[in-house]
Amino acid sequence: MSSPTQFPNQWMPLRQLSDLFWRQPKLLLLVLLLPPLAWFGIVYLGSLLALLWQSFYTFDDFTMAVTQQLTLANYQALFDAANYDVVLRTLVMACAVTLAAAILGFPIAYYMARYAKGWQKGAMYVAVMLPMWASYIVKAYAWTVILAKGGVVYWFYNQLGLSSVIDALLALPSIGGNSLSTSNLGRFTVFTYIWLPFMILPIQASIERIPANLIQASADLGATPRQTFFTVILPLAFPGVVAGSIFTFSLTLGDYIIPQLIGPSGLYIGTMVYTMQGSIGNMPLAAAFTVVPVLIIALYLTIARRLGAFDAL
Repeated sequence: MSSPTQFPNQWMPLRQLSDLFWRQPKLLLLVLLLPPLAWFGIVYLGSLLALLWQSFYTFDDFTMAVTQQLTLANYQALFDAANYDVVLRTLVMACAVTLAAAILGFPIAYYMARYAKGWQKGAMYVAVMLPMWASYIVKAYAWTVILAKGGVVYWFYNQLGLSSVIDALLALPSIGGNSLSTSNLGRFTVFTYIWLPFMILPIQASIERIPANLIQASADLGATPRQTFFTVILPLAFPGVVAGSIFTFSLTLGDYIIPQLIGPSGLYIGTMVYTMQGSIGNMPLAAAFTVVPVLIIALYLTIARRLGAFDAL
């Protein structure tokens, strides 16, 4: 086998290229990043720009045809009472799910970070991540059975004597339904269950990064456990909460499967896009609806970045 020293001319271009990259490290970085950046620019940003452009097209209600005549009517239609209600309903549900996931996830994450050791910590990691390994649609369908009358949840409430409380909640107009599986409360429950792991893990990672000497110093200075939690732990772990909220908020905002399977027939942004694009064929209005969560998430990410959420990811 011949060596490079025997064929110096053959290896000279590679040596020159290596010298060039050594002298220009930014050029090497550009060459390495160019393929993924090109993919990101063409596939992701290109599709978003195409979607934005199509949102200005015109849809003829009579012929059910889309023309390339540009108009702002699709965005004006978003402020109609019915469409505005869809956006508001989706936004309220996303905020409620995010708040509930933070309240439920913080104690679990705190225990995982501060108290769980050895096999206990590993077992809790598996317990938190195990639902993520199952099929999303299977979990959603399973909850329709769990929340139905005669299901596990109703049996549990009957054993505790809380069936009358559930019936009273279902009688409320904002929650209403014949059972939990056909109510907004059931929909909220499923959303919270599905996205809860996405809240727990960032908070747990954020709490683990809190230096133990800060907590010890707080105790040495005479602070009670409650004061230590609210003045030391919570402010330092809050970026993790915001980081988790990015997932729970955005995933709820764009979901369309759970609103179709669980709860009343009220449309959400995801189901509205699916209906407009698939059943009716009104692609311009569907594109306009899609722009709404994109703008909301862009604003949310800007706020989250200021709160240090990206450092907790």
